[in-house]
This record gives sequence, C-alpha cells and structure tokens, in this order.
Amino acid sequence: MTGYVYITASQKRGTIYIGVTNDLGRRIPEHKSGMGSRFTARHGVQRLVWYEEHFDIRDAIQREKSLKRWPRQWKIDLIEKTNPDWNELFVGLGW
Repeated sequence: MTGYVYITASQKRGTIYIGVTNDLGRRIPEHKSGMGSRFTARHGVQRLVWYEEHFDIRDAIQREKSLKRWPRQWKIDLIEKTNPDWNELFVGLGW
C-alpha cells in the first residue's frame, strides 16, 4: 500500500506538523477543515508545503518517525529545497 509523509505549516517558517497517510487527497482537506488533528486545528497548520510518496506505507511511517527527530532547521531546509516560498502544494496537485 502506498504511503505519504507530509509537512504542513501555518505560514512561511511558522509552526510545522509532520504526518503520514495512505491518502493525501483525503487527509489534507481534513486538516483544512479542522478535523485533521487537534494540534493542526489549534495552531492553524493547514498549508501543505512538502510531501514524499513511498510505495510501502511502512517506509512512510519510518520516514515520518525519522523526520520528527530532526532538528527544526533541517526540516526547514528540507522544505525550502523544493518549495523555497512555502507555497501551498495541495492546490497544484489536482485533488
């Protein structure tokens, strides 16, 4: 089963959230509606700024755990490598 690791943010260099899902097209709207998680709802962390697809959900879960242990600056660098302006990626994905 395919899996996705993703990072949402409140704004550029704002609060970030790292998650994992098997359906990014379902999960991101859940965050946007405030139903994704209490943390993202409380902190307004709704903008998809980075994601990575894995062909096995177990690999995605392992990657999520690894990213959560990274220092904040490494996470920022990961986002800015492919999305330097922290643009909303969900709109451009066709979901």
